[in-house]
Amino acid sequence: MSRRLPVVAVVGRPNVGKSTFFNRVLGRREAIVHDAPGVTRDRNFAEADWAGRSFFLVDTGGVIEGSDDSLDRSVRTQALAAVEEADVILFMVDGQEGVHPLDERVAELLRNTGRPLLLVVNKLDRIPEDLGRHDFWRLGLGEPLPVSSISGKGSGDLLDRIVAELPEEGSEPAEAGDLRIAVIGKPNVGKSSFINRLFDEERMVVSDRPGTTRDAVDSTLTYHGQKLVFVDTAGLRRQSKVDESIEYYSTLRTARVIQMSHLCLILVDATEGLTNQDIKILEQAWAAGSGVVLGVNKWDLIEKDDQTVPRFLRDLRLRVPFLEYVPVLFLSALTGFRVRNALDQLLEVAAEREKRIATSEVNEVIERLVQRQPPPHSRGRPVKVRYGTQADTAPPTFVLFSNHPKEIPDHYVRYLHNGFRKAWGFQGSPVRLRIRASGRDGR
Repeated sequence: MSRRLPVVAVVGRPNVGKSTFFNRVLGRREAIVHDAPGVTRDRNFAEADWAGRSFFLVDTGGVIEGSDDSLDRSVRTQALAAVEEADVILFMVDGQEGVHPLDERVAELLRNTGRPLLLVVNKLDRIPEDLGRHDFWRLGLGEPLPVSSISGKGSGDLLDRIVAELPEEGSEPAEAGDLRIAVIGKPNVGKSSFINRLFDEERMVVSDRPGTTRDAVDSTLTYHGQKLVFVDTAGLRRQSKVDESIEYYSTLRTARVIQMSHLCLILVDATEGLTNQDIKILEQAWAAGSGVVLGVNKWDLIEKDDQTVPRFLRDLRLRVPFLEYVPVLFLSALTGFRVRNALDQLLEVAAEREKRIATSEVNEVIERLVQRQPPPHSRGRPVKVRYGTQADTAPPTFVLFSNHPKEIPDHYVRYLHNGFRKAWGFQGSPVRLRIRASGRDGR
């Protein structure tokens, strides 16, 4: 959880196949692909992995050097911002068109970045027979690497080169035993005000203007003998709303902070209720395996009766079912109401996330659950869950063994998951279940 994922940025002029390559690496259609130049105007980014190394892959808009058009200038600025953030740069060119004057201009921009740079010649479907890539030696950026993003030819070799250029996997960003806590949420929800109130001083710049905080900033305190490292992050925004490169890249930094953190304190605005953007942030942290505490900020601004809290909680859990397992804290960063209570909740979630269950106890619970509700038969064959064990913590991960693991339906996995929750809690932490073949009557 505490590794810093490197960033690989794909840059180049419009319509050279950057988005197609992006989708090819991810194995799914994330970026919009179209023959019209300039379709990708903002950047997409997603986590990718190859040969055991994970990294963020960033798909940028096409660089249109020298254009007076405001959109072209914006795309150029955004793409060059990728250079500032990236650990490895892929400069993609069109192997069918040959060296273009814009390629030469972009090469000039990239040549002195000081970062590893790979020159990728796309749209070469006849590898290795097609020798057109050699024309690109004249750009002075080293060996041209052939690839066909559409067919996938050459992509494996290119990914091998990318992984070889990635920085060494760094050490822990905090000392062993420290808890890294990301304070995240959409802009202007009160993240910096929360940190300031928690530390009782003006640690962060606080402003009514959304997006004031753009870089992640660490603040450390010790509570009940535990060192807590709080990271105040830039506000997450919907990508369609981010039109300043510095603000867009703050979303990438926030995603990296989640990956590096043990816990996430996610703040939402009580006056707005749970928005779709809040839900996306929650899902991002939960999918990353972080421990999660939800803080409902600005609670002092809400008119209340004896049903306000139950009604709010009911709405939360209807819209995001896994919030049933997440502690919810109603607070006010402005007045300090329950701000310190967040520390207790975070420590409790940290303990739940590290909890380990003895194998004998795991199998006792599995046996009770299976006796109460056996797995459904598949094509007339009995399906059995034979035994299980906890394979990991942070987040708690269980491996269960079955004679026909592929025949266990999702609803039955949820039944087992809920049974594990009832037995052991794991409040605030995702719980992962893996079903494997038992090696006896299994496939």
